Amino acid sequence: MVNIKTIDARVLSRMFLAGAKNLEAKKEWINELNVFPVPDGDTGTNMTMTIMSAAAEVGSLGNPDMETLARAISSGSLRGARGNSGVILSQLLRGFTKSVKDKRELDAAAIAAAMEKGVETAYKAVMKPKEGTILTVAREAACRASLIADETEDLDTFFQDIIATAEDVLSRTPDMLPVLKEAGVVDSGGQGLLEVFKGAYDGFLGKEIDYSQFEHGHTAAVTKIDKQAETEIKFGYCTEFIILLNNPMSEDSEHEFKKFLMSIGDSIVLVADDDIVKVHVHTNHPGQAIEKALTFGALSRMKIDNMREEHHEKLIKDAEKLAREQEEQERNSEPEKEVGFISVSAGKGMTDIFKELGVDYLIEGGQTMNPSTEDMLNAIARVNAKTVYIFPNNKNIILAANQARDLTEDKEVVVIPTRTVPQGITAMISFVPEKSSDENTESMLQAISRVKTGQITYAVRDTRIDDKEIHEGDIMGIGDHGLLAAGRDRLDVAKDTIAQMVDEESEVISIYFGADIDESEADELASEIEEEYPDCDVEVNCGGQPIYYYVISVE
Repeated sequence: MVNIKTIDARVLSRMFLAGAKNLEAKKEWINELNVFPVPDGDTGTNMTMTIMSAAAEVGSLGNPDMETLARAISSGSLRGARGNSGVILSQLLRGFTKSVKDKRELDAAAIAAAMEKGVETAYKAVMKPKEGTILTVAREAACRASLIADETEDLDTFFQDIIATAEDVLSRTPDMLPVLKEAGVVDSGGQGLLEVFKGAYDGFLGKEIDYSQFEHGHTAAVTKIDKQAETEIKFGYCTEFIILLNNPMSEDSEHEFKKFLMSIGDSIVLVADDDIVKVHVHTNHPGQAIEKALTFGALSRMKIDNMREEHHEKLIKDAEKLAREQEEQERNSEPEKEVGFISVSAGKGMTDIFKELGVDYLIEGGQTMNPSTEDMLNAIARVNAKTVYIFPNNKNIILAANQARDLTEDKEVVVIPTRTVPQGITAMISFVPEKSSDENTESMLQAISRVKTGQITYAVRDTRIDDKEIHEGDIMGIGDHGLLAAGRDRLDVAKDTIAQMVDEESEVISIYFGADIDESEADELASEIEEEYPDCDVEVNCGGQPIYYYVISVE
């Protein structure tokens, strides 16, 4: 191709969307690279949902300049970040866009500097960076970019060299992390980043890529409704968008804007914070609503549905959701509590336990679906308290919780780094209202350090872990630091797992049975455990969690 020395915002936008598209296409394959062959490998899913959140904002921009594009990529990926790999990806993008936002065009040197800024930002987000991960691939690619930026002006050659470096480093990740070598896989997060690079290069080359899913957001299939319902709709267009504010919206401006929307429609929901305003209105003139909104800032996530052709049930659900948001905003006008609690939970039984313990807001999720940073931010906003404790209850959700904490300015947010649901339950039980925030944090950290957790699930492929041969369909007992037991019988593996966890200081064994387990089987397990460990109290609870037959804690 012709020697190209610079790219502008239009090309960078195309490259970013192509990178997102390629990652999405490879997500299931990336999921299968997880070290543990459990049926919830989620690196590809987490990275895809993170980048797609940003891609949706980029796709709605039309013809952006560099600053607008940078803001959309950074904001979308930060709020959509899920799991450790997704948070790291969002930080790489955040640093990159921060470096380029004031430029009109990017040459090799500017791209290399932005890559290095991305790596620096991502490393700061991770408390204990490990070699052989997505961070290593990103760092070495950025180092190579800096090294060759002065040697070549041709971006085609420049990008090819960076991709070749990333591929080489990725192939060597098993030598850096023994657990990867034993499982016979490369790092899944690093593979995801490489797919973004490769897709971006396709975008740079101008290859034919279907970007339709990013244009003005996804449009659901349309189902016609009957004529009677049609005639009852006074305002025909359900119009939604987010305003990325140039300046915080004053109360007077908010009142005037709402008054304007009332003059052209109904079913109005307007929720404002310092940076963004969410708007929903039913109107016959969506263009007027958009034109007025543009006076406050750029628009994102625009969605206009013709309600006379929209599926009626979907409309009702959307309206209810938006109404709930407004109700929650109004509820927040009540006096603040001193302390509130947010917990991530998977399974009705687990959720009920947290509710009984006094948790204010439950985020559905866990290992099978990691909540995003935006999910965390929404939860924080809905808990009307000066200090909010978050229990992530999964090691892959802690970074997203920390990111939400760092983005929150109006209340104190304390993330207790609970890695399992039993740790979250123990942390909640350890809270003492009379103690200060620092004292409670310290006592919670001490309490969760005494909780051992084992999780019983099944293998989805053959592999080797901790010198144990695992075959597809085997039952595995996974502990806090690796594989504890494996075999063909569920109860035998559960008993072997507990045997690895119990020691002389153990006092309580808690068994949470999952959605696929009958209570009678759980009771049988508990009876055998009581007989085996007469000095321990054995408790049985319905967890209702998916994927994991049993979650077992020993304290």
